[in-house]
Formats: sequence, C-alpha cells, structure tokens
Amino acid sequence: MKRAAAALALTGALVLAACGSDDGSASPDTTSAGTPADTAAPADTAAPADTTEPAETTEPVDPGRADGVLDVPAEYDTITAAVAVAQPGDLVLIAPGVYNEAVDVVTDELTIRGLDRNEVILDGEFELDNGIRVLGASGVAIENMTARNYTSNGFFWTGVDGFRGSYLTATRNGSYGIYAYDSVNGLLEQSYGSGSPDAGFYIGQCFECNVVMDGLISEYNGLGYSGTNSGGNLYIVNSRFNNNRVGINLNSATYELCYPQRNAVIAGNVVYDNNQGDTPAIDDAILAMRNGILVEGGIGNLITKNLVFDHDKTGIGLIPFPESLVNDPSDVEPSEDIWDLPCSETREIPLADPADIEPFFWYPKNNSVVGNVTEDNRAADLAVSAVSVDLAIIDPTTLGNCFSGNTFATSAPTDVELLLPCEGDGSGGDWMIGDLNIATWVADQQTAPPSVDYDVAGTPDPPLLDGMADAATAPARPATDVPPAVDIDAIQVPPKPAG
Repeated sequence: MKRAAAALALTGALVLAACGSDDGSASPDTTSAGTPADTAAPADTAAPADTTEPAETTEPVDPGRADGVLDVPAEYDTITAAVAVAQPGDLVLIAPGVYNEAVDVVTDELTIRGLDRNEVILDGEFELDNGIRVLGASGVAIENMTARNYTSNGFFWTGVDGFRGSYLTATRNGSYGIYAYDSVNGLLEQSYGSGSPDAGFYIGQCFECNVVMDGLISEYNGLGYSGTNSGGNLYIVNSRFNNNRVGINLNSATYELCYPQRNAVIAGNVVYDNNQGDTPAIDDAILAMRNGILVEGGIGNLITKNLVFDHDKTGIGLIPFPESLVNDPSDVEPSEDIWDLPCSETREIPLADPADIEPFFWYPKNNSVVGNVTEDNRAADLAVSAVSVDLAIIDPTTLGNCFSGNTFATSAPTDVELLLPCEGDGSGGDWMIGDLNIATWVADQQTAPPSVDYDVAGTPDPPLLDGMADAATAPARPATDVPPAVDIDAIQVPPKPAG
C-alpha cells in the first residue's frame, strides 16, 4: 500500500504427533487387562464387567503461559514463539535485548509489551519486512519497544477492528514507521517515528476510522503524517511534526478504497521546519515538500489550534490532488450523496467502466481552518488554491472552505479570512490577488533534493524517550476500549518549542 507517486504534478505528471502408524492403520486392539482381543473367554463363562472409570482427558497447559504472562526470552526464546502459543487476553512480556525477528500476529486481544522502550529493540537488519505485523487480529495492543531497520514497516496493523500502539519508537524503516491500514477503532499514543520515505505515521483506507493519534513525534521522514482516504472520527492531536519534507498530509485518491478523504480533525499540534531535504522520500514527499499542513483534495476536515511555522511554502494549505495526471484513476469521483456512507458500503459499489473514467482533480472542499497560529511561512501562512484539468484557476469561493480566527501575516489569496469566513458572507473581493501559483511547484520538483535511501540517510538516532512507568507490573490491556474521547474545546494552541 505504498503511496502513489507525486500528488501535485499539474502538467502531466499488503505438532501433536498422531497415535498409530504413519499410514493411518489402527494399533492392535487390547482388552482392559491387556489380553489380545482374539483370545476370547470361553463361551459359557461371562467376562467380568470392566469397572475401571475412563481417565479424564485434558489439554496440556503450556507451563509458560499458565498465568497468562509469556516471558521472552526467559520462557520463550523468541517473540515469535511466544506469540504463536499466546491466547486471547495474554500478555507477551519482552526483556531488554535485540530481537532479529519479523513477528506476525493472528490472535485476537494480545498485549505485546517491552520492559524498556529504548532497550527492547526489534531489528530487521535491512532484510526483514515488518517488525510486528498484525494480520486481521482484533484488539491487539503493542507497547513500549523499538522497531528499526525493516524493509517495510516498524509496526503494522491491517484489516483489524481495535488496535493500540503505545510508547513505540520506529526508526529507519523502508515504508512507514507506524502504520494502520483498512483498520478501525484504534489509538496511537506517545510514540515516535523517523527515517521513513513515506510517513512516520499513516492511517489509510477507513471511514469511519474512529482513531485517535495523541502525543506523537514524527521527524526526518518524507511525510510526518500521511492519510489517504482516512477520516471520520479521526483525530491527530497534541503531537509534533518537524524536519520532515512535509509535516501533515491528507489526500484523496482511487488507488486505495474509501475515497474521498474526509472529516479528520487536526488540533493542538506543533508543526515546524518541514523543509528537510536529506531524508528518504517518496515522490509525493519530494513534490509537496516545504509545507506544514497540506490537504490535497480532502473534504470536511477541521484544522484548529495548531502552531505552524517556518516553512518555505505554506503553513496550512488546501490544494487539489491531480490524480489523473499522476496515475490512471480506477474510478470516477464519487458524488456528494455517498460521502457519509461507511467504507463497508462504499467499497461494495462497483467501479466505473474504464471507458467512462475521464481525467479529474480532487478538490479541497468544506475544510475549516480556525484558530491556528501561523508565522514565517514564506509562500503564505494560510493558503487555498485549485485549478481545473485544463489548468484554469478555480474560484476558491465555490469550494466551501473557510478560514477564521487565525493568527497569520500572509495568505494566498490575500485577505483569505475576509474572502472565505467561517461565518457570514465573504467580502466578495478579488480572489485572484495573491493567488498561490501551485503550477510552479512542478518546476520546483525538478530542483528539489532527491530521496536518500532510508538505510544510509543521515537520520539522527532517536532520542531516549519516556516509556511505560509500570511495564513490569501492569496487567494486559488489549485494545478493546479504544479510542478515548477527545475534548477539542479543552485543547489549546501549544507553545513554541525551546530553541
């Protein structure tokens, strides 16, 4: 599920051993006394009744999991071995050490926990694909450990209902750091992602996602956060995105299901200096780099109470996603009457006949940008722009986006809060004055720093980060109680980081 290429190319651009013989024949029958069955008692003598009670048969209990806690490596040499025998509700508890494993999880409601976030390290050695991959198993929680040097992802949930990642560190992984795809009802919290060419954190193909992302740090990636076709009770809050090529990126596209991207909330985050040119990066990260929060063809998102500063292009930008110029769309743009349908329903709608699919752009629509603090974003602190397939500029007042109560110095178009207020009528001013000319971004791509291979990039080592305070004693807590509620009213614009 790698992201498709560039999002802005405006000019063309997933033994028990059996009793008996190997051939399946039965063993010779015997009586309860062990006499061969063909030595029968005399015909006039009744055989004594067998009064022996049959022995109870019980499944043997693995002594390593008798208490529901499976210790690695004290009881099981590897995480994989422990996970293979664990039962729903068990806790796999991992001691400090380096584990060269790719762990697949198919059992529901496991808690997999390291005793020390910074010293329980899964290392793919640039050969294994995923650190821990949860395949359709619901309610799996992964806690308090590090995954590094995997060719695909550090921690990955796919096709699940209920997931949680807490106190995780993912660094130098070949696609994503921490990744949930086609999955709902989740929480990612107090976690760190760096050094991935796609995104440090990714939520894709879900609506209603019902996911909270809280207390994250994402740096030195192509994209700090990326979300294709994800939304609906999706919250990205109280987190930090810095020194990526792009900070936070939302987009709509037909290369994943559940389109369009819609109804996410981005609140209370610090997003700064996402101009980093020496990171690994997919094409979209190269083309869209130097932006803070970028909505590419997303719909109905709320961006509020974020601190966004120090970007060569936009602080908060709403722009089109020209999928038809990047790759051939697999469907037509969905009509507005199905935007509120869940993914379980929209994925069942047949795709359009290829002969009926014409080029189109995904436009940003009905997004609200409210109460943010933006500064020192060189192209514009706040921006909205759209062009048609024939590159004619679209009147932004027709798209339903609005801007109010923000602290900013520059906008594109000029006076964007007067043109597109969230309450009342707009000024009716000239929306061409100060337009964001995103067509120039194509030329910028040609001179942008190329991607650096993730295994040799100069990604700084992750800092020592706080882990679970009670990792050794806390009971198992599978992801059956997620996500928590989010009180947007209680969130404040965060202060600027020291230094």
